[in-house]
Amino acid sequence: MISTAYAATHTGGGDVFLQLLPFILIFFIIYFLILRPQQKRVKAHKEMIDNLKKGDSVITQGGLIGKVTKVVNEHELEIQISDDVKVKVIKGMISDLKK
Repeated sequence: MISTAYAATHTGGGDVFLQLLPFILIFFIIYFLILRPQQKRVKAHKEMIDNLKKGDSVITQGGLIGKVTKVVNEHELEIQISDDVKVKVIKGMISDLKK
């Protein structure tokens, strides 16, 4: 009494997609939670730096608060941090505008 054995056909195409699906989902999660917001912050910071003008109150990354007295060139600003104290600062070191 031996029963007939039938060979199962196995293509394997669906298994590869199911194995790659977690990696694809992880990529999309990382993109939407980490990379995309970071790109938006960089773009907003660059726009803020490009629009700096004389009279703006700024905060540097070192924690200095001052007023822009002169735009030296496209890379440097002169800010006044006290009555008789003016310093040159690289535009990239400006962290925020003081409101």
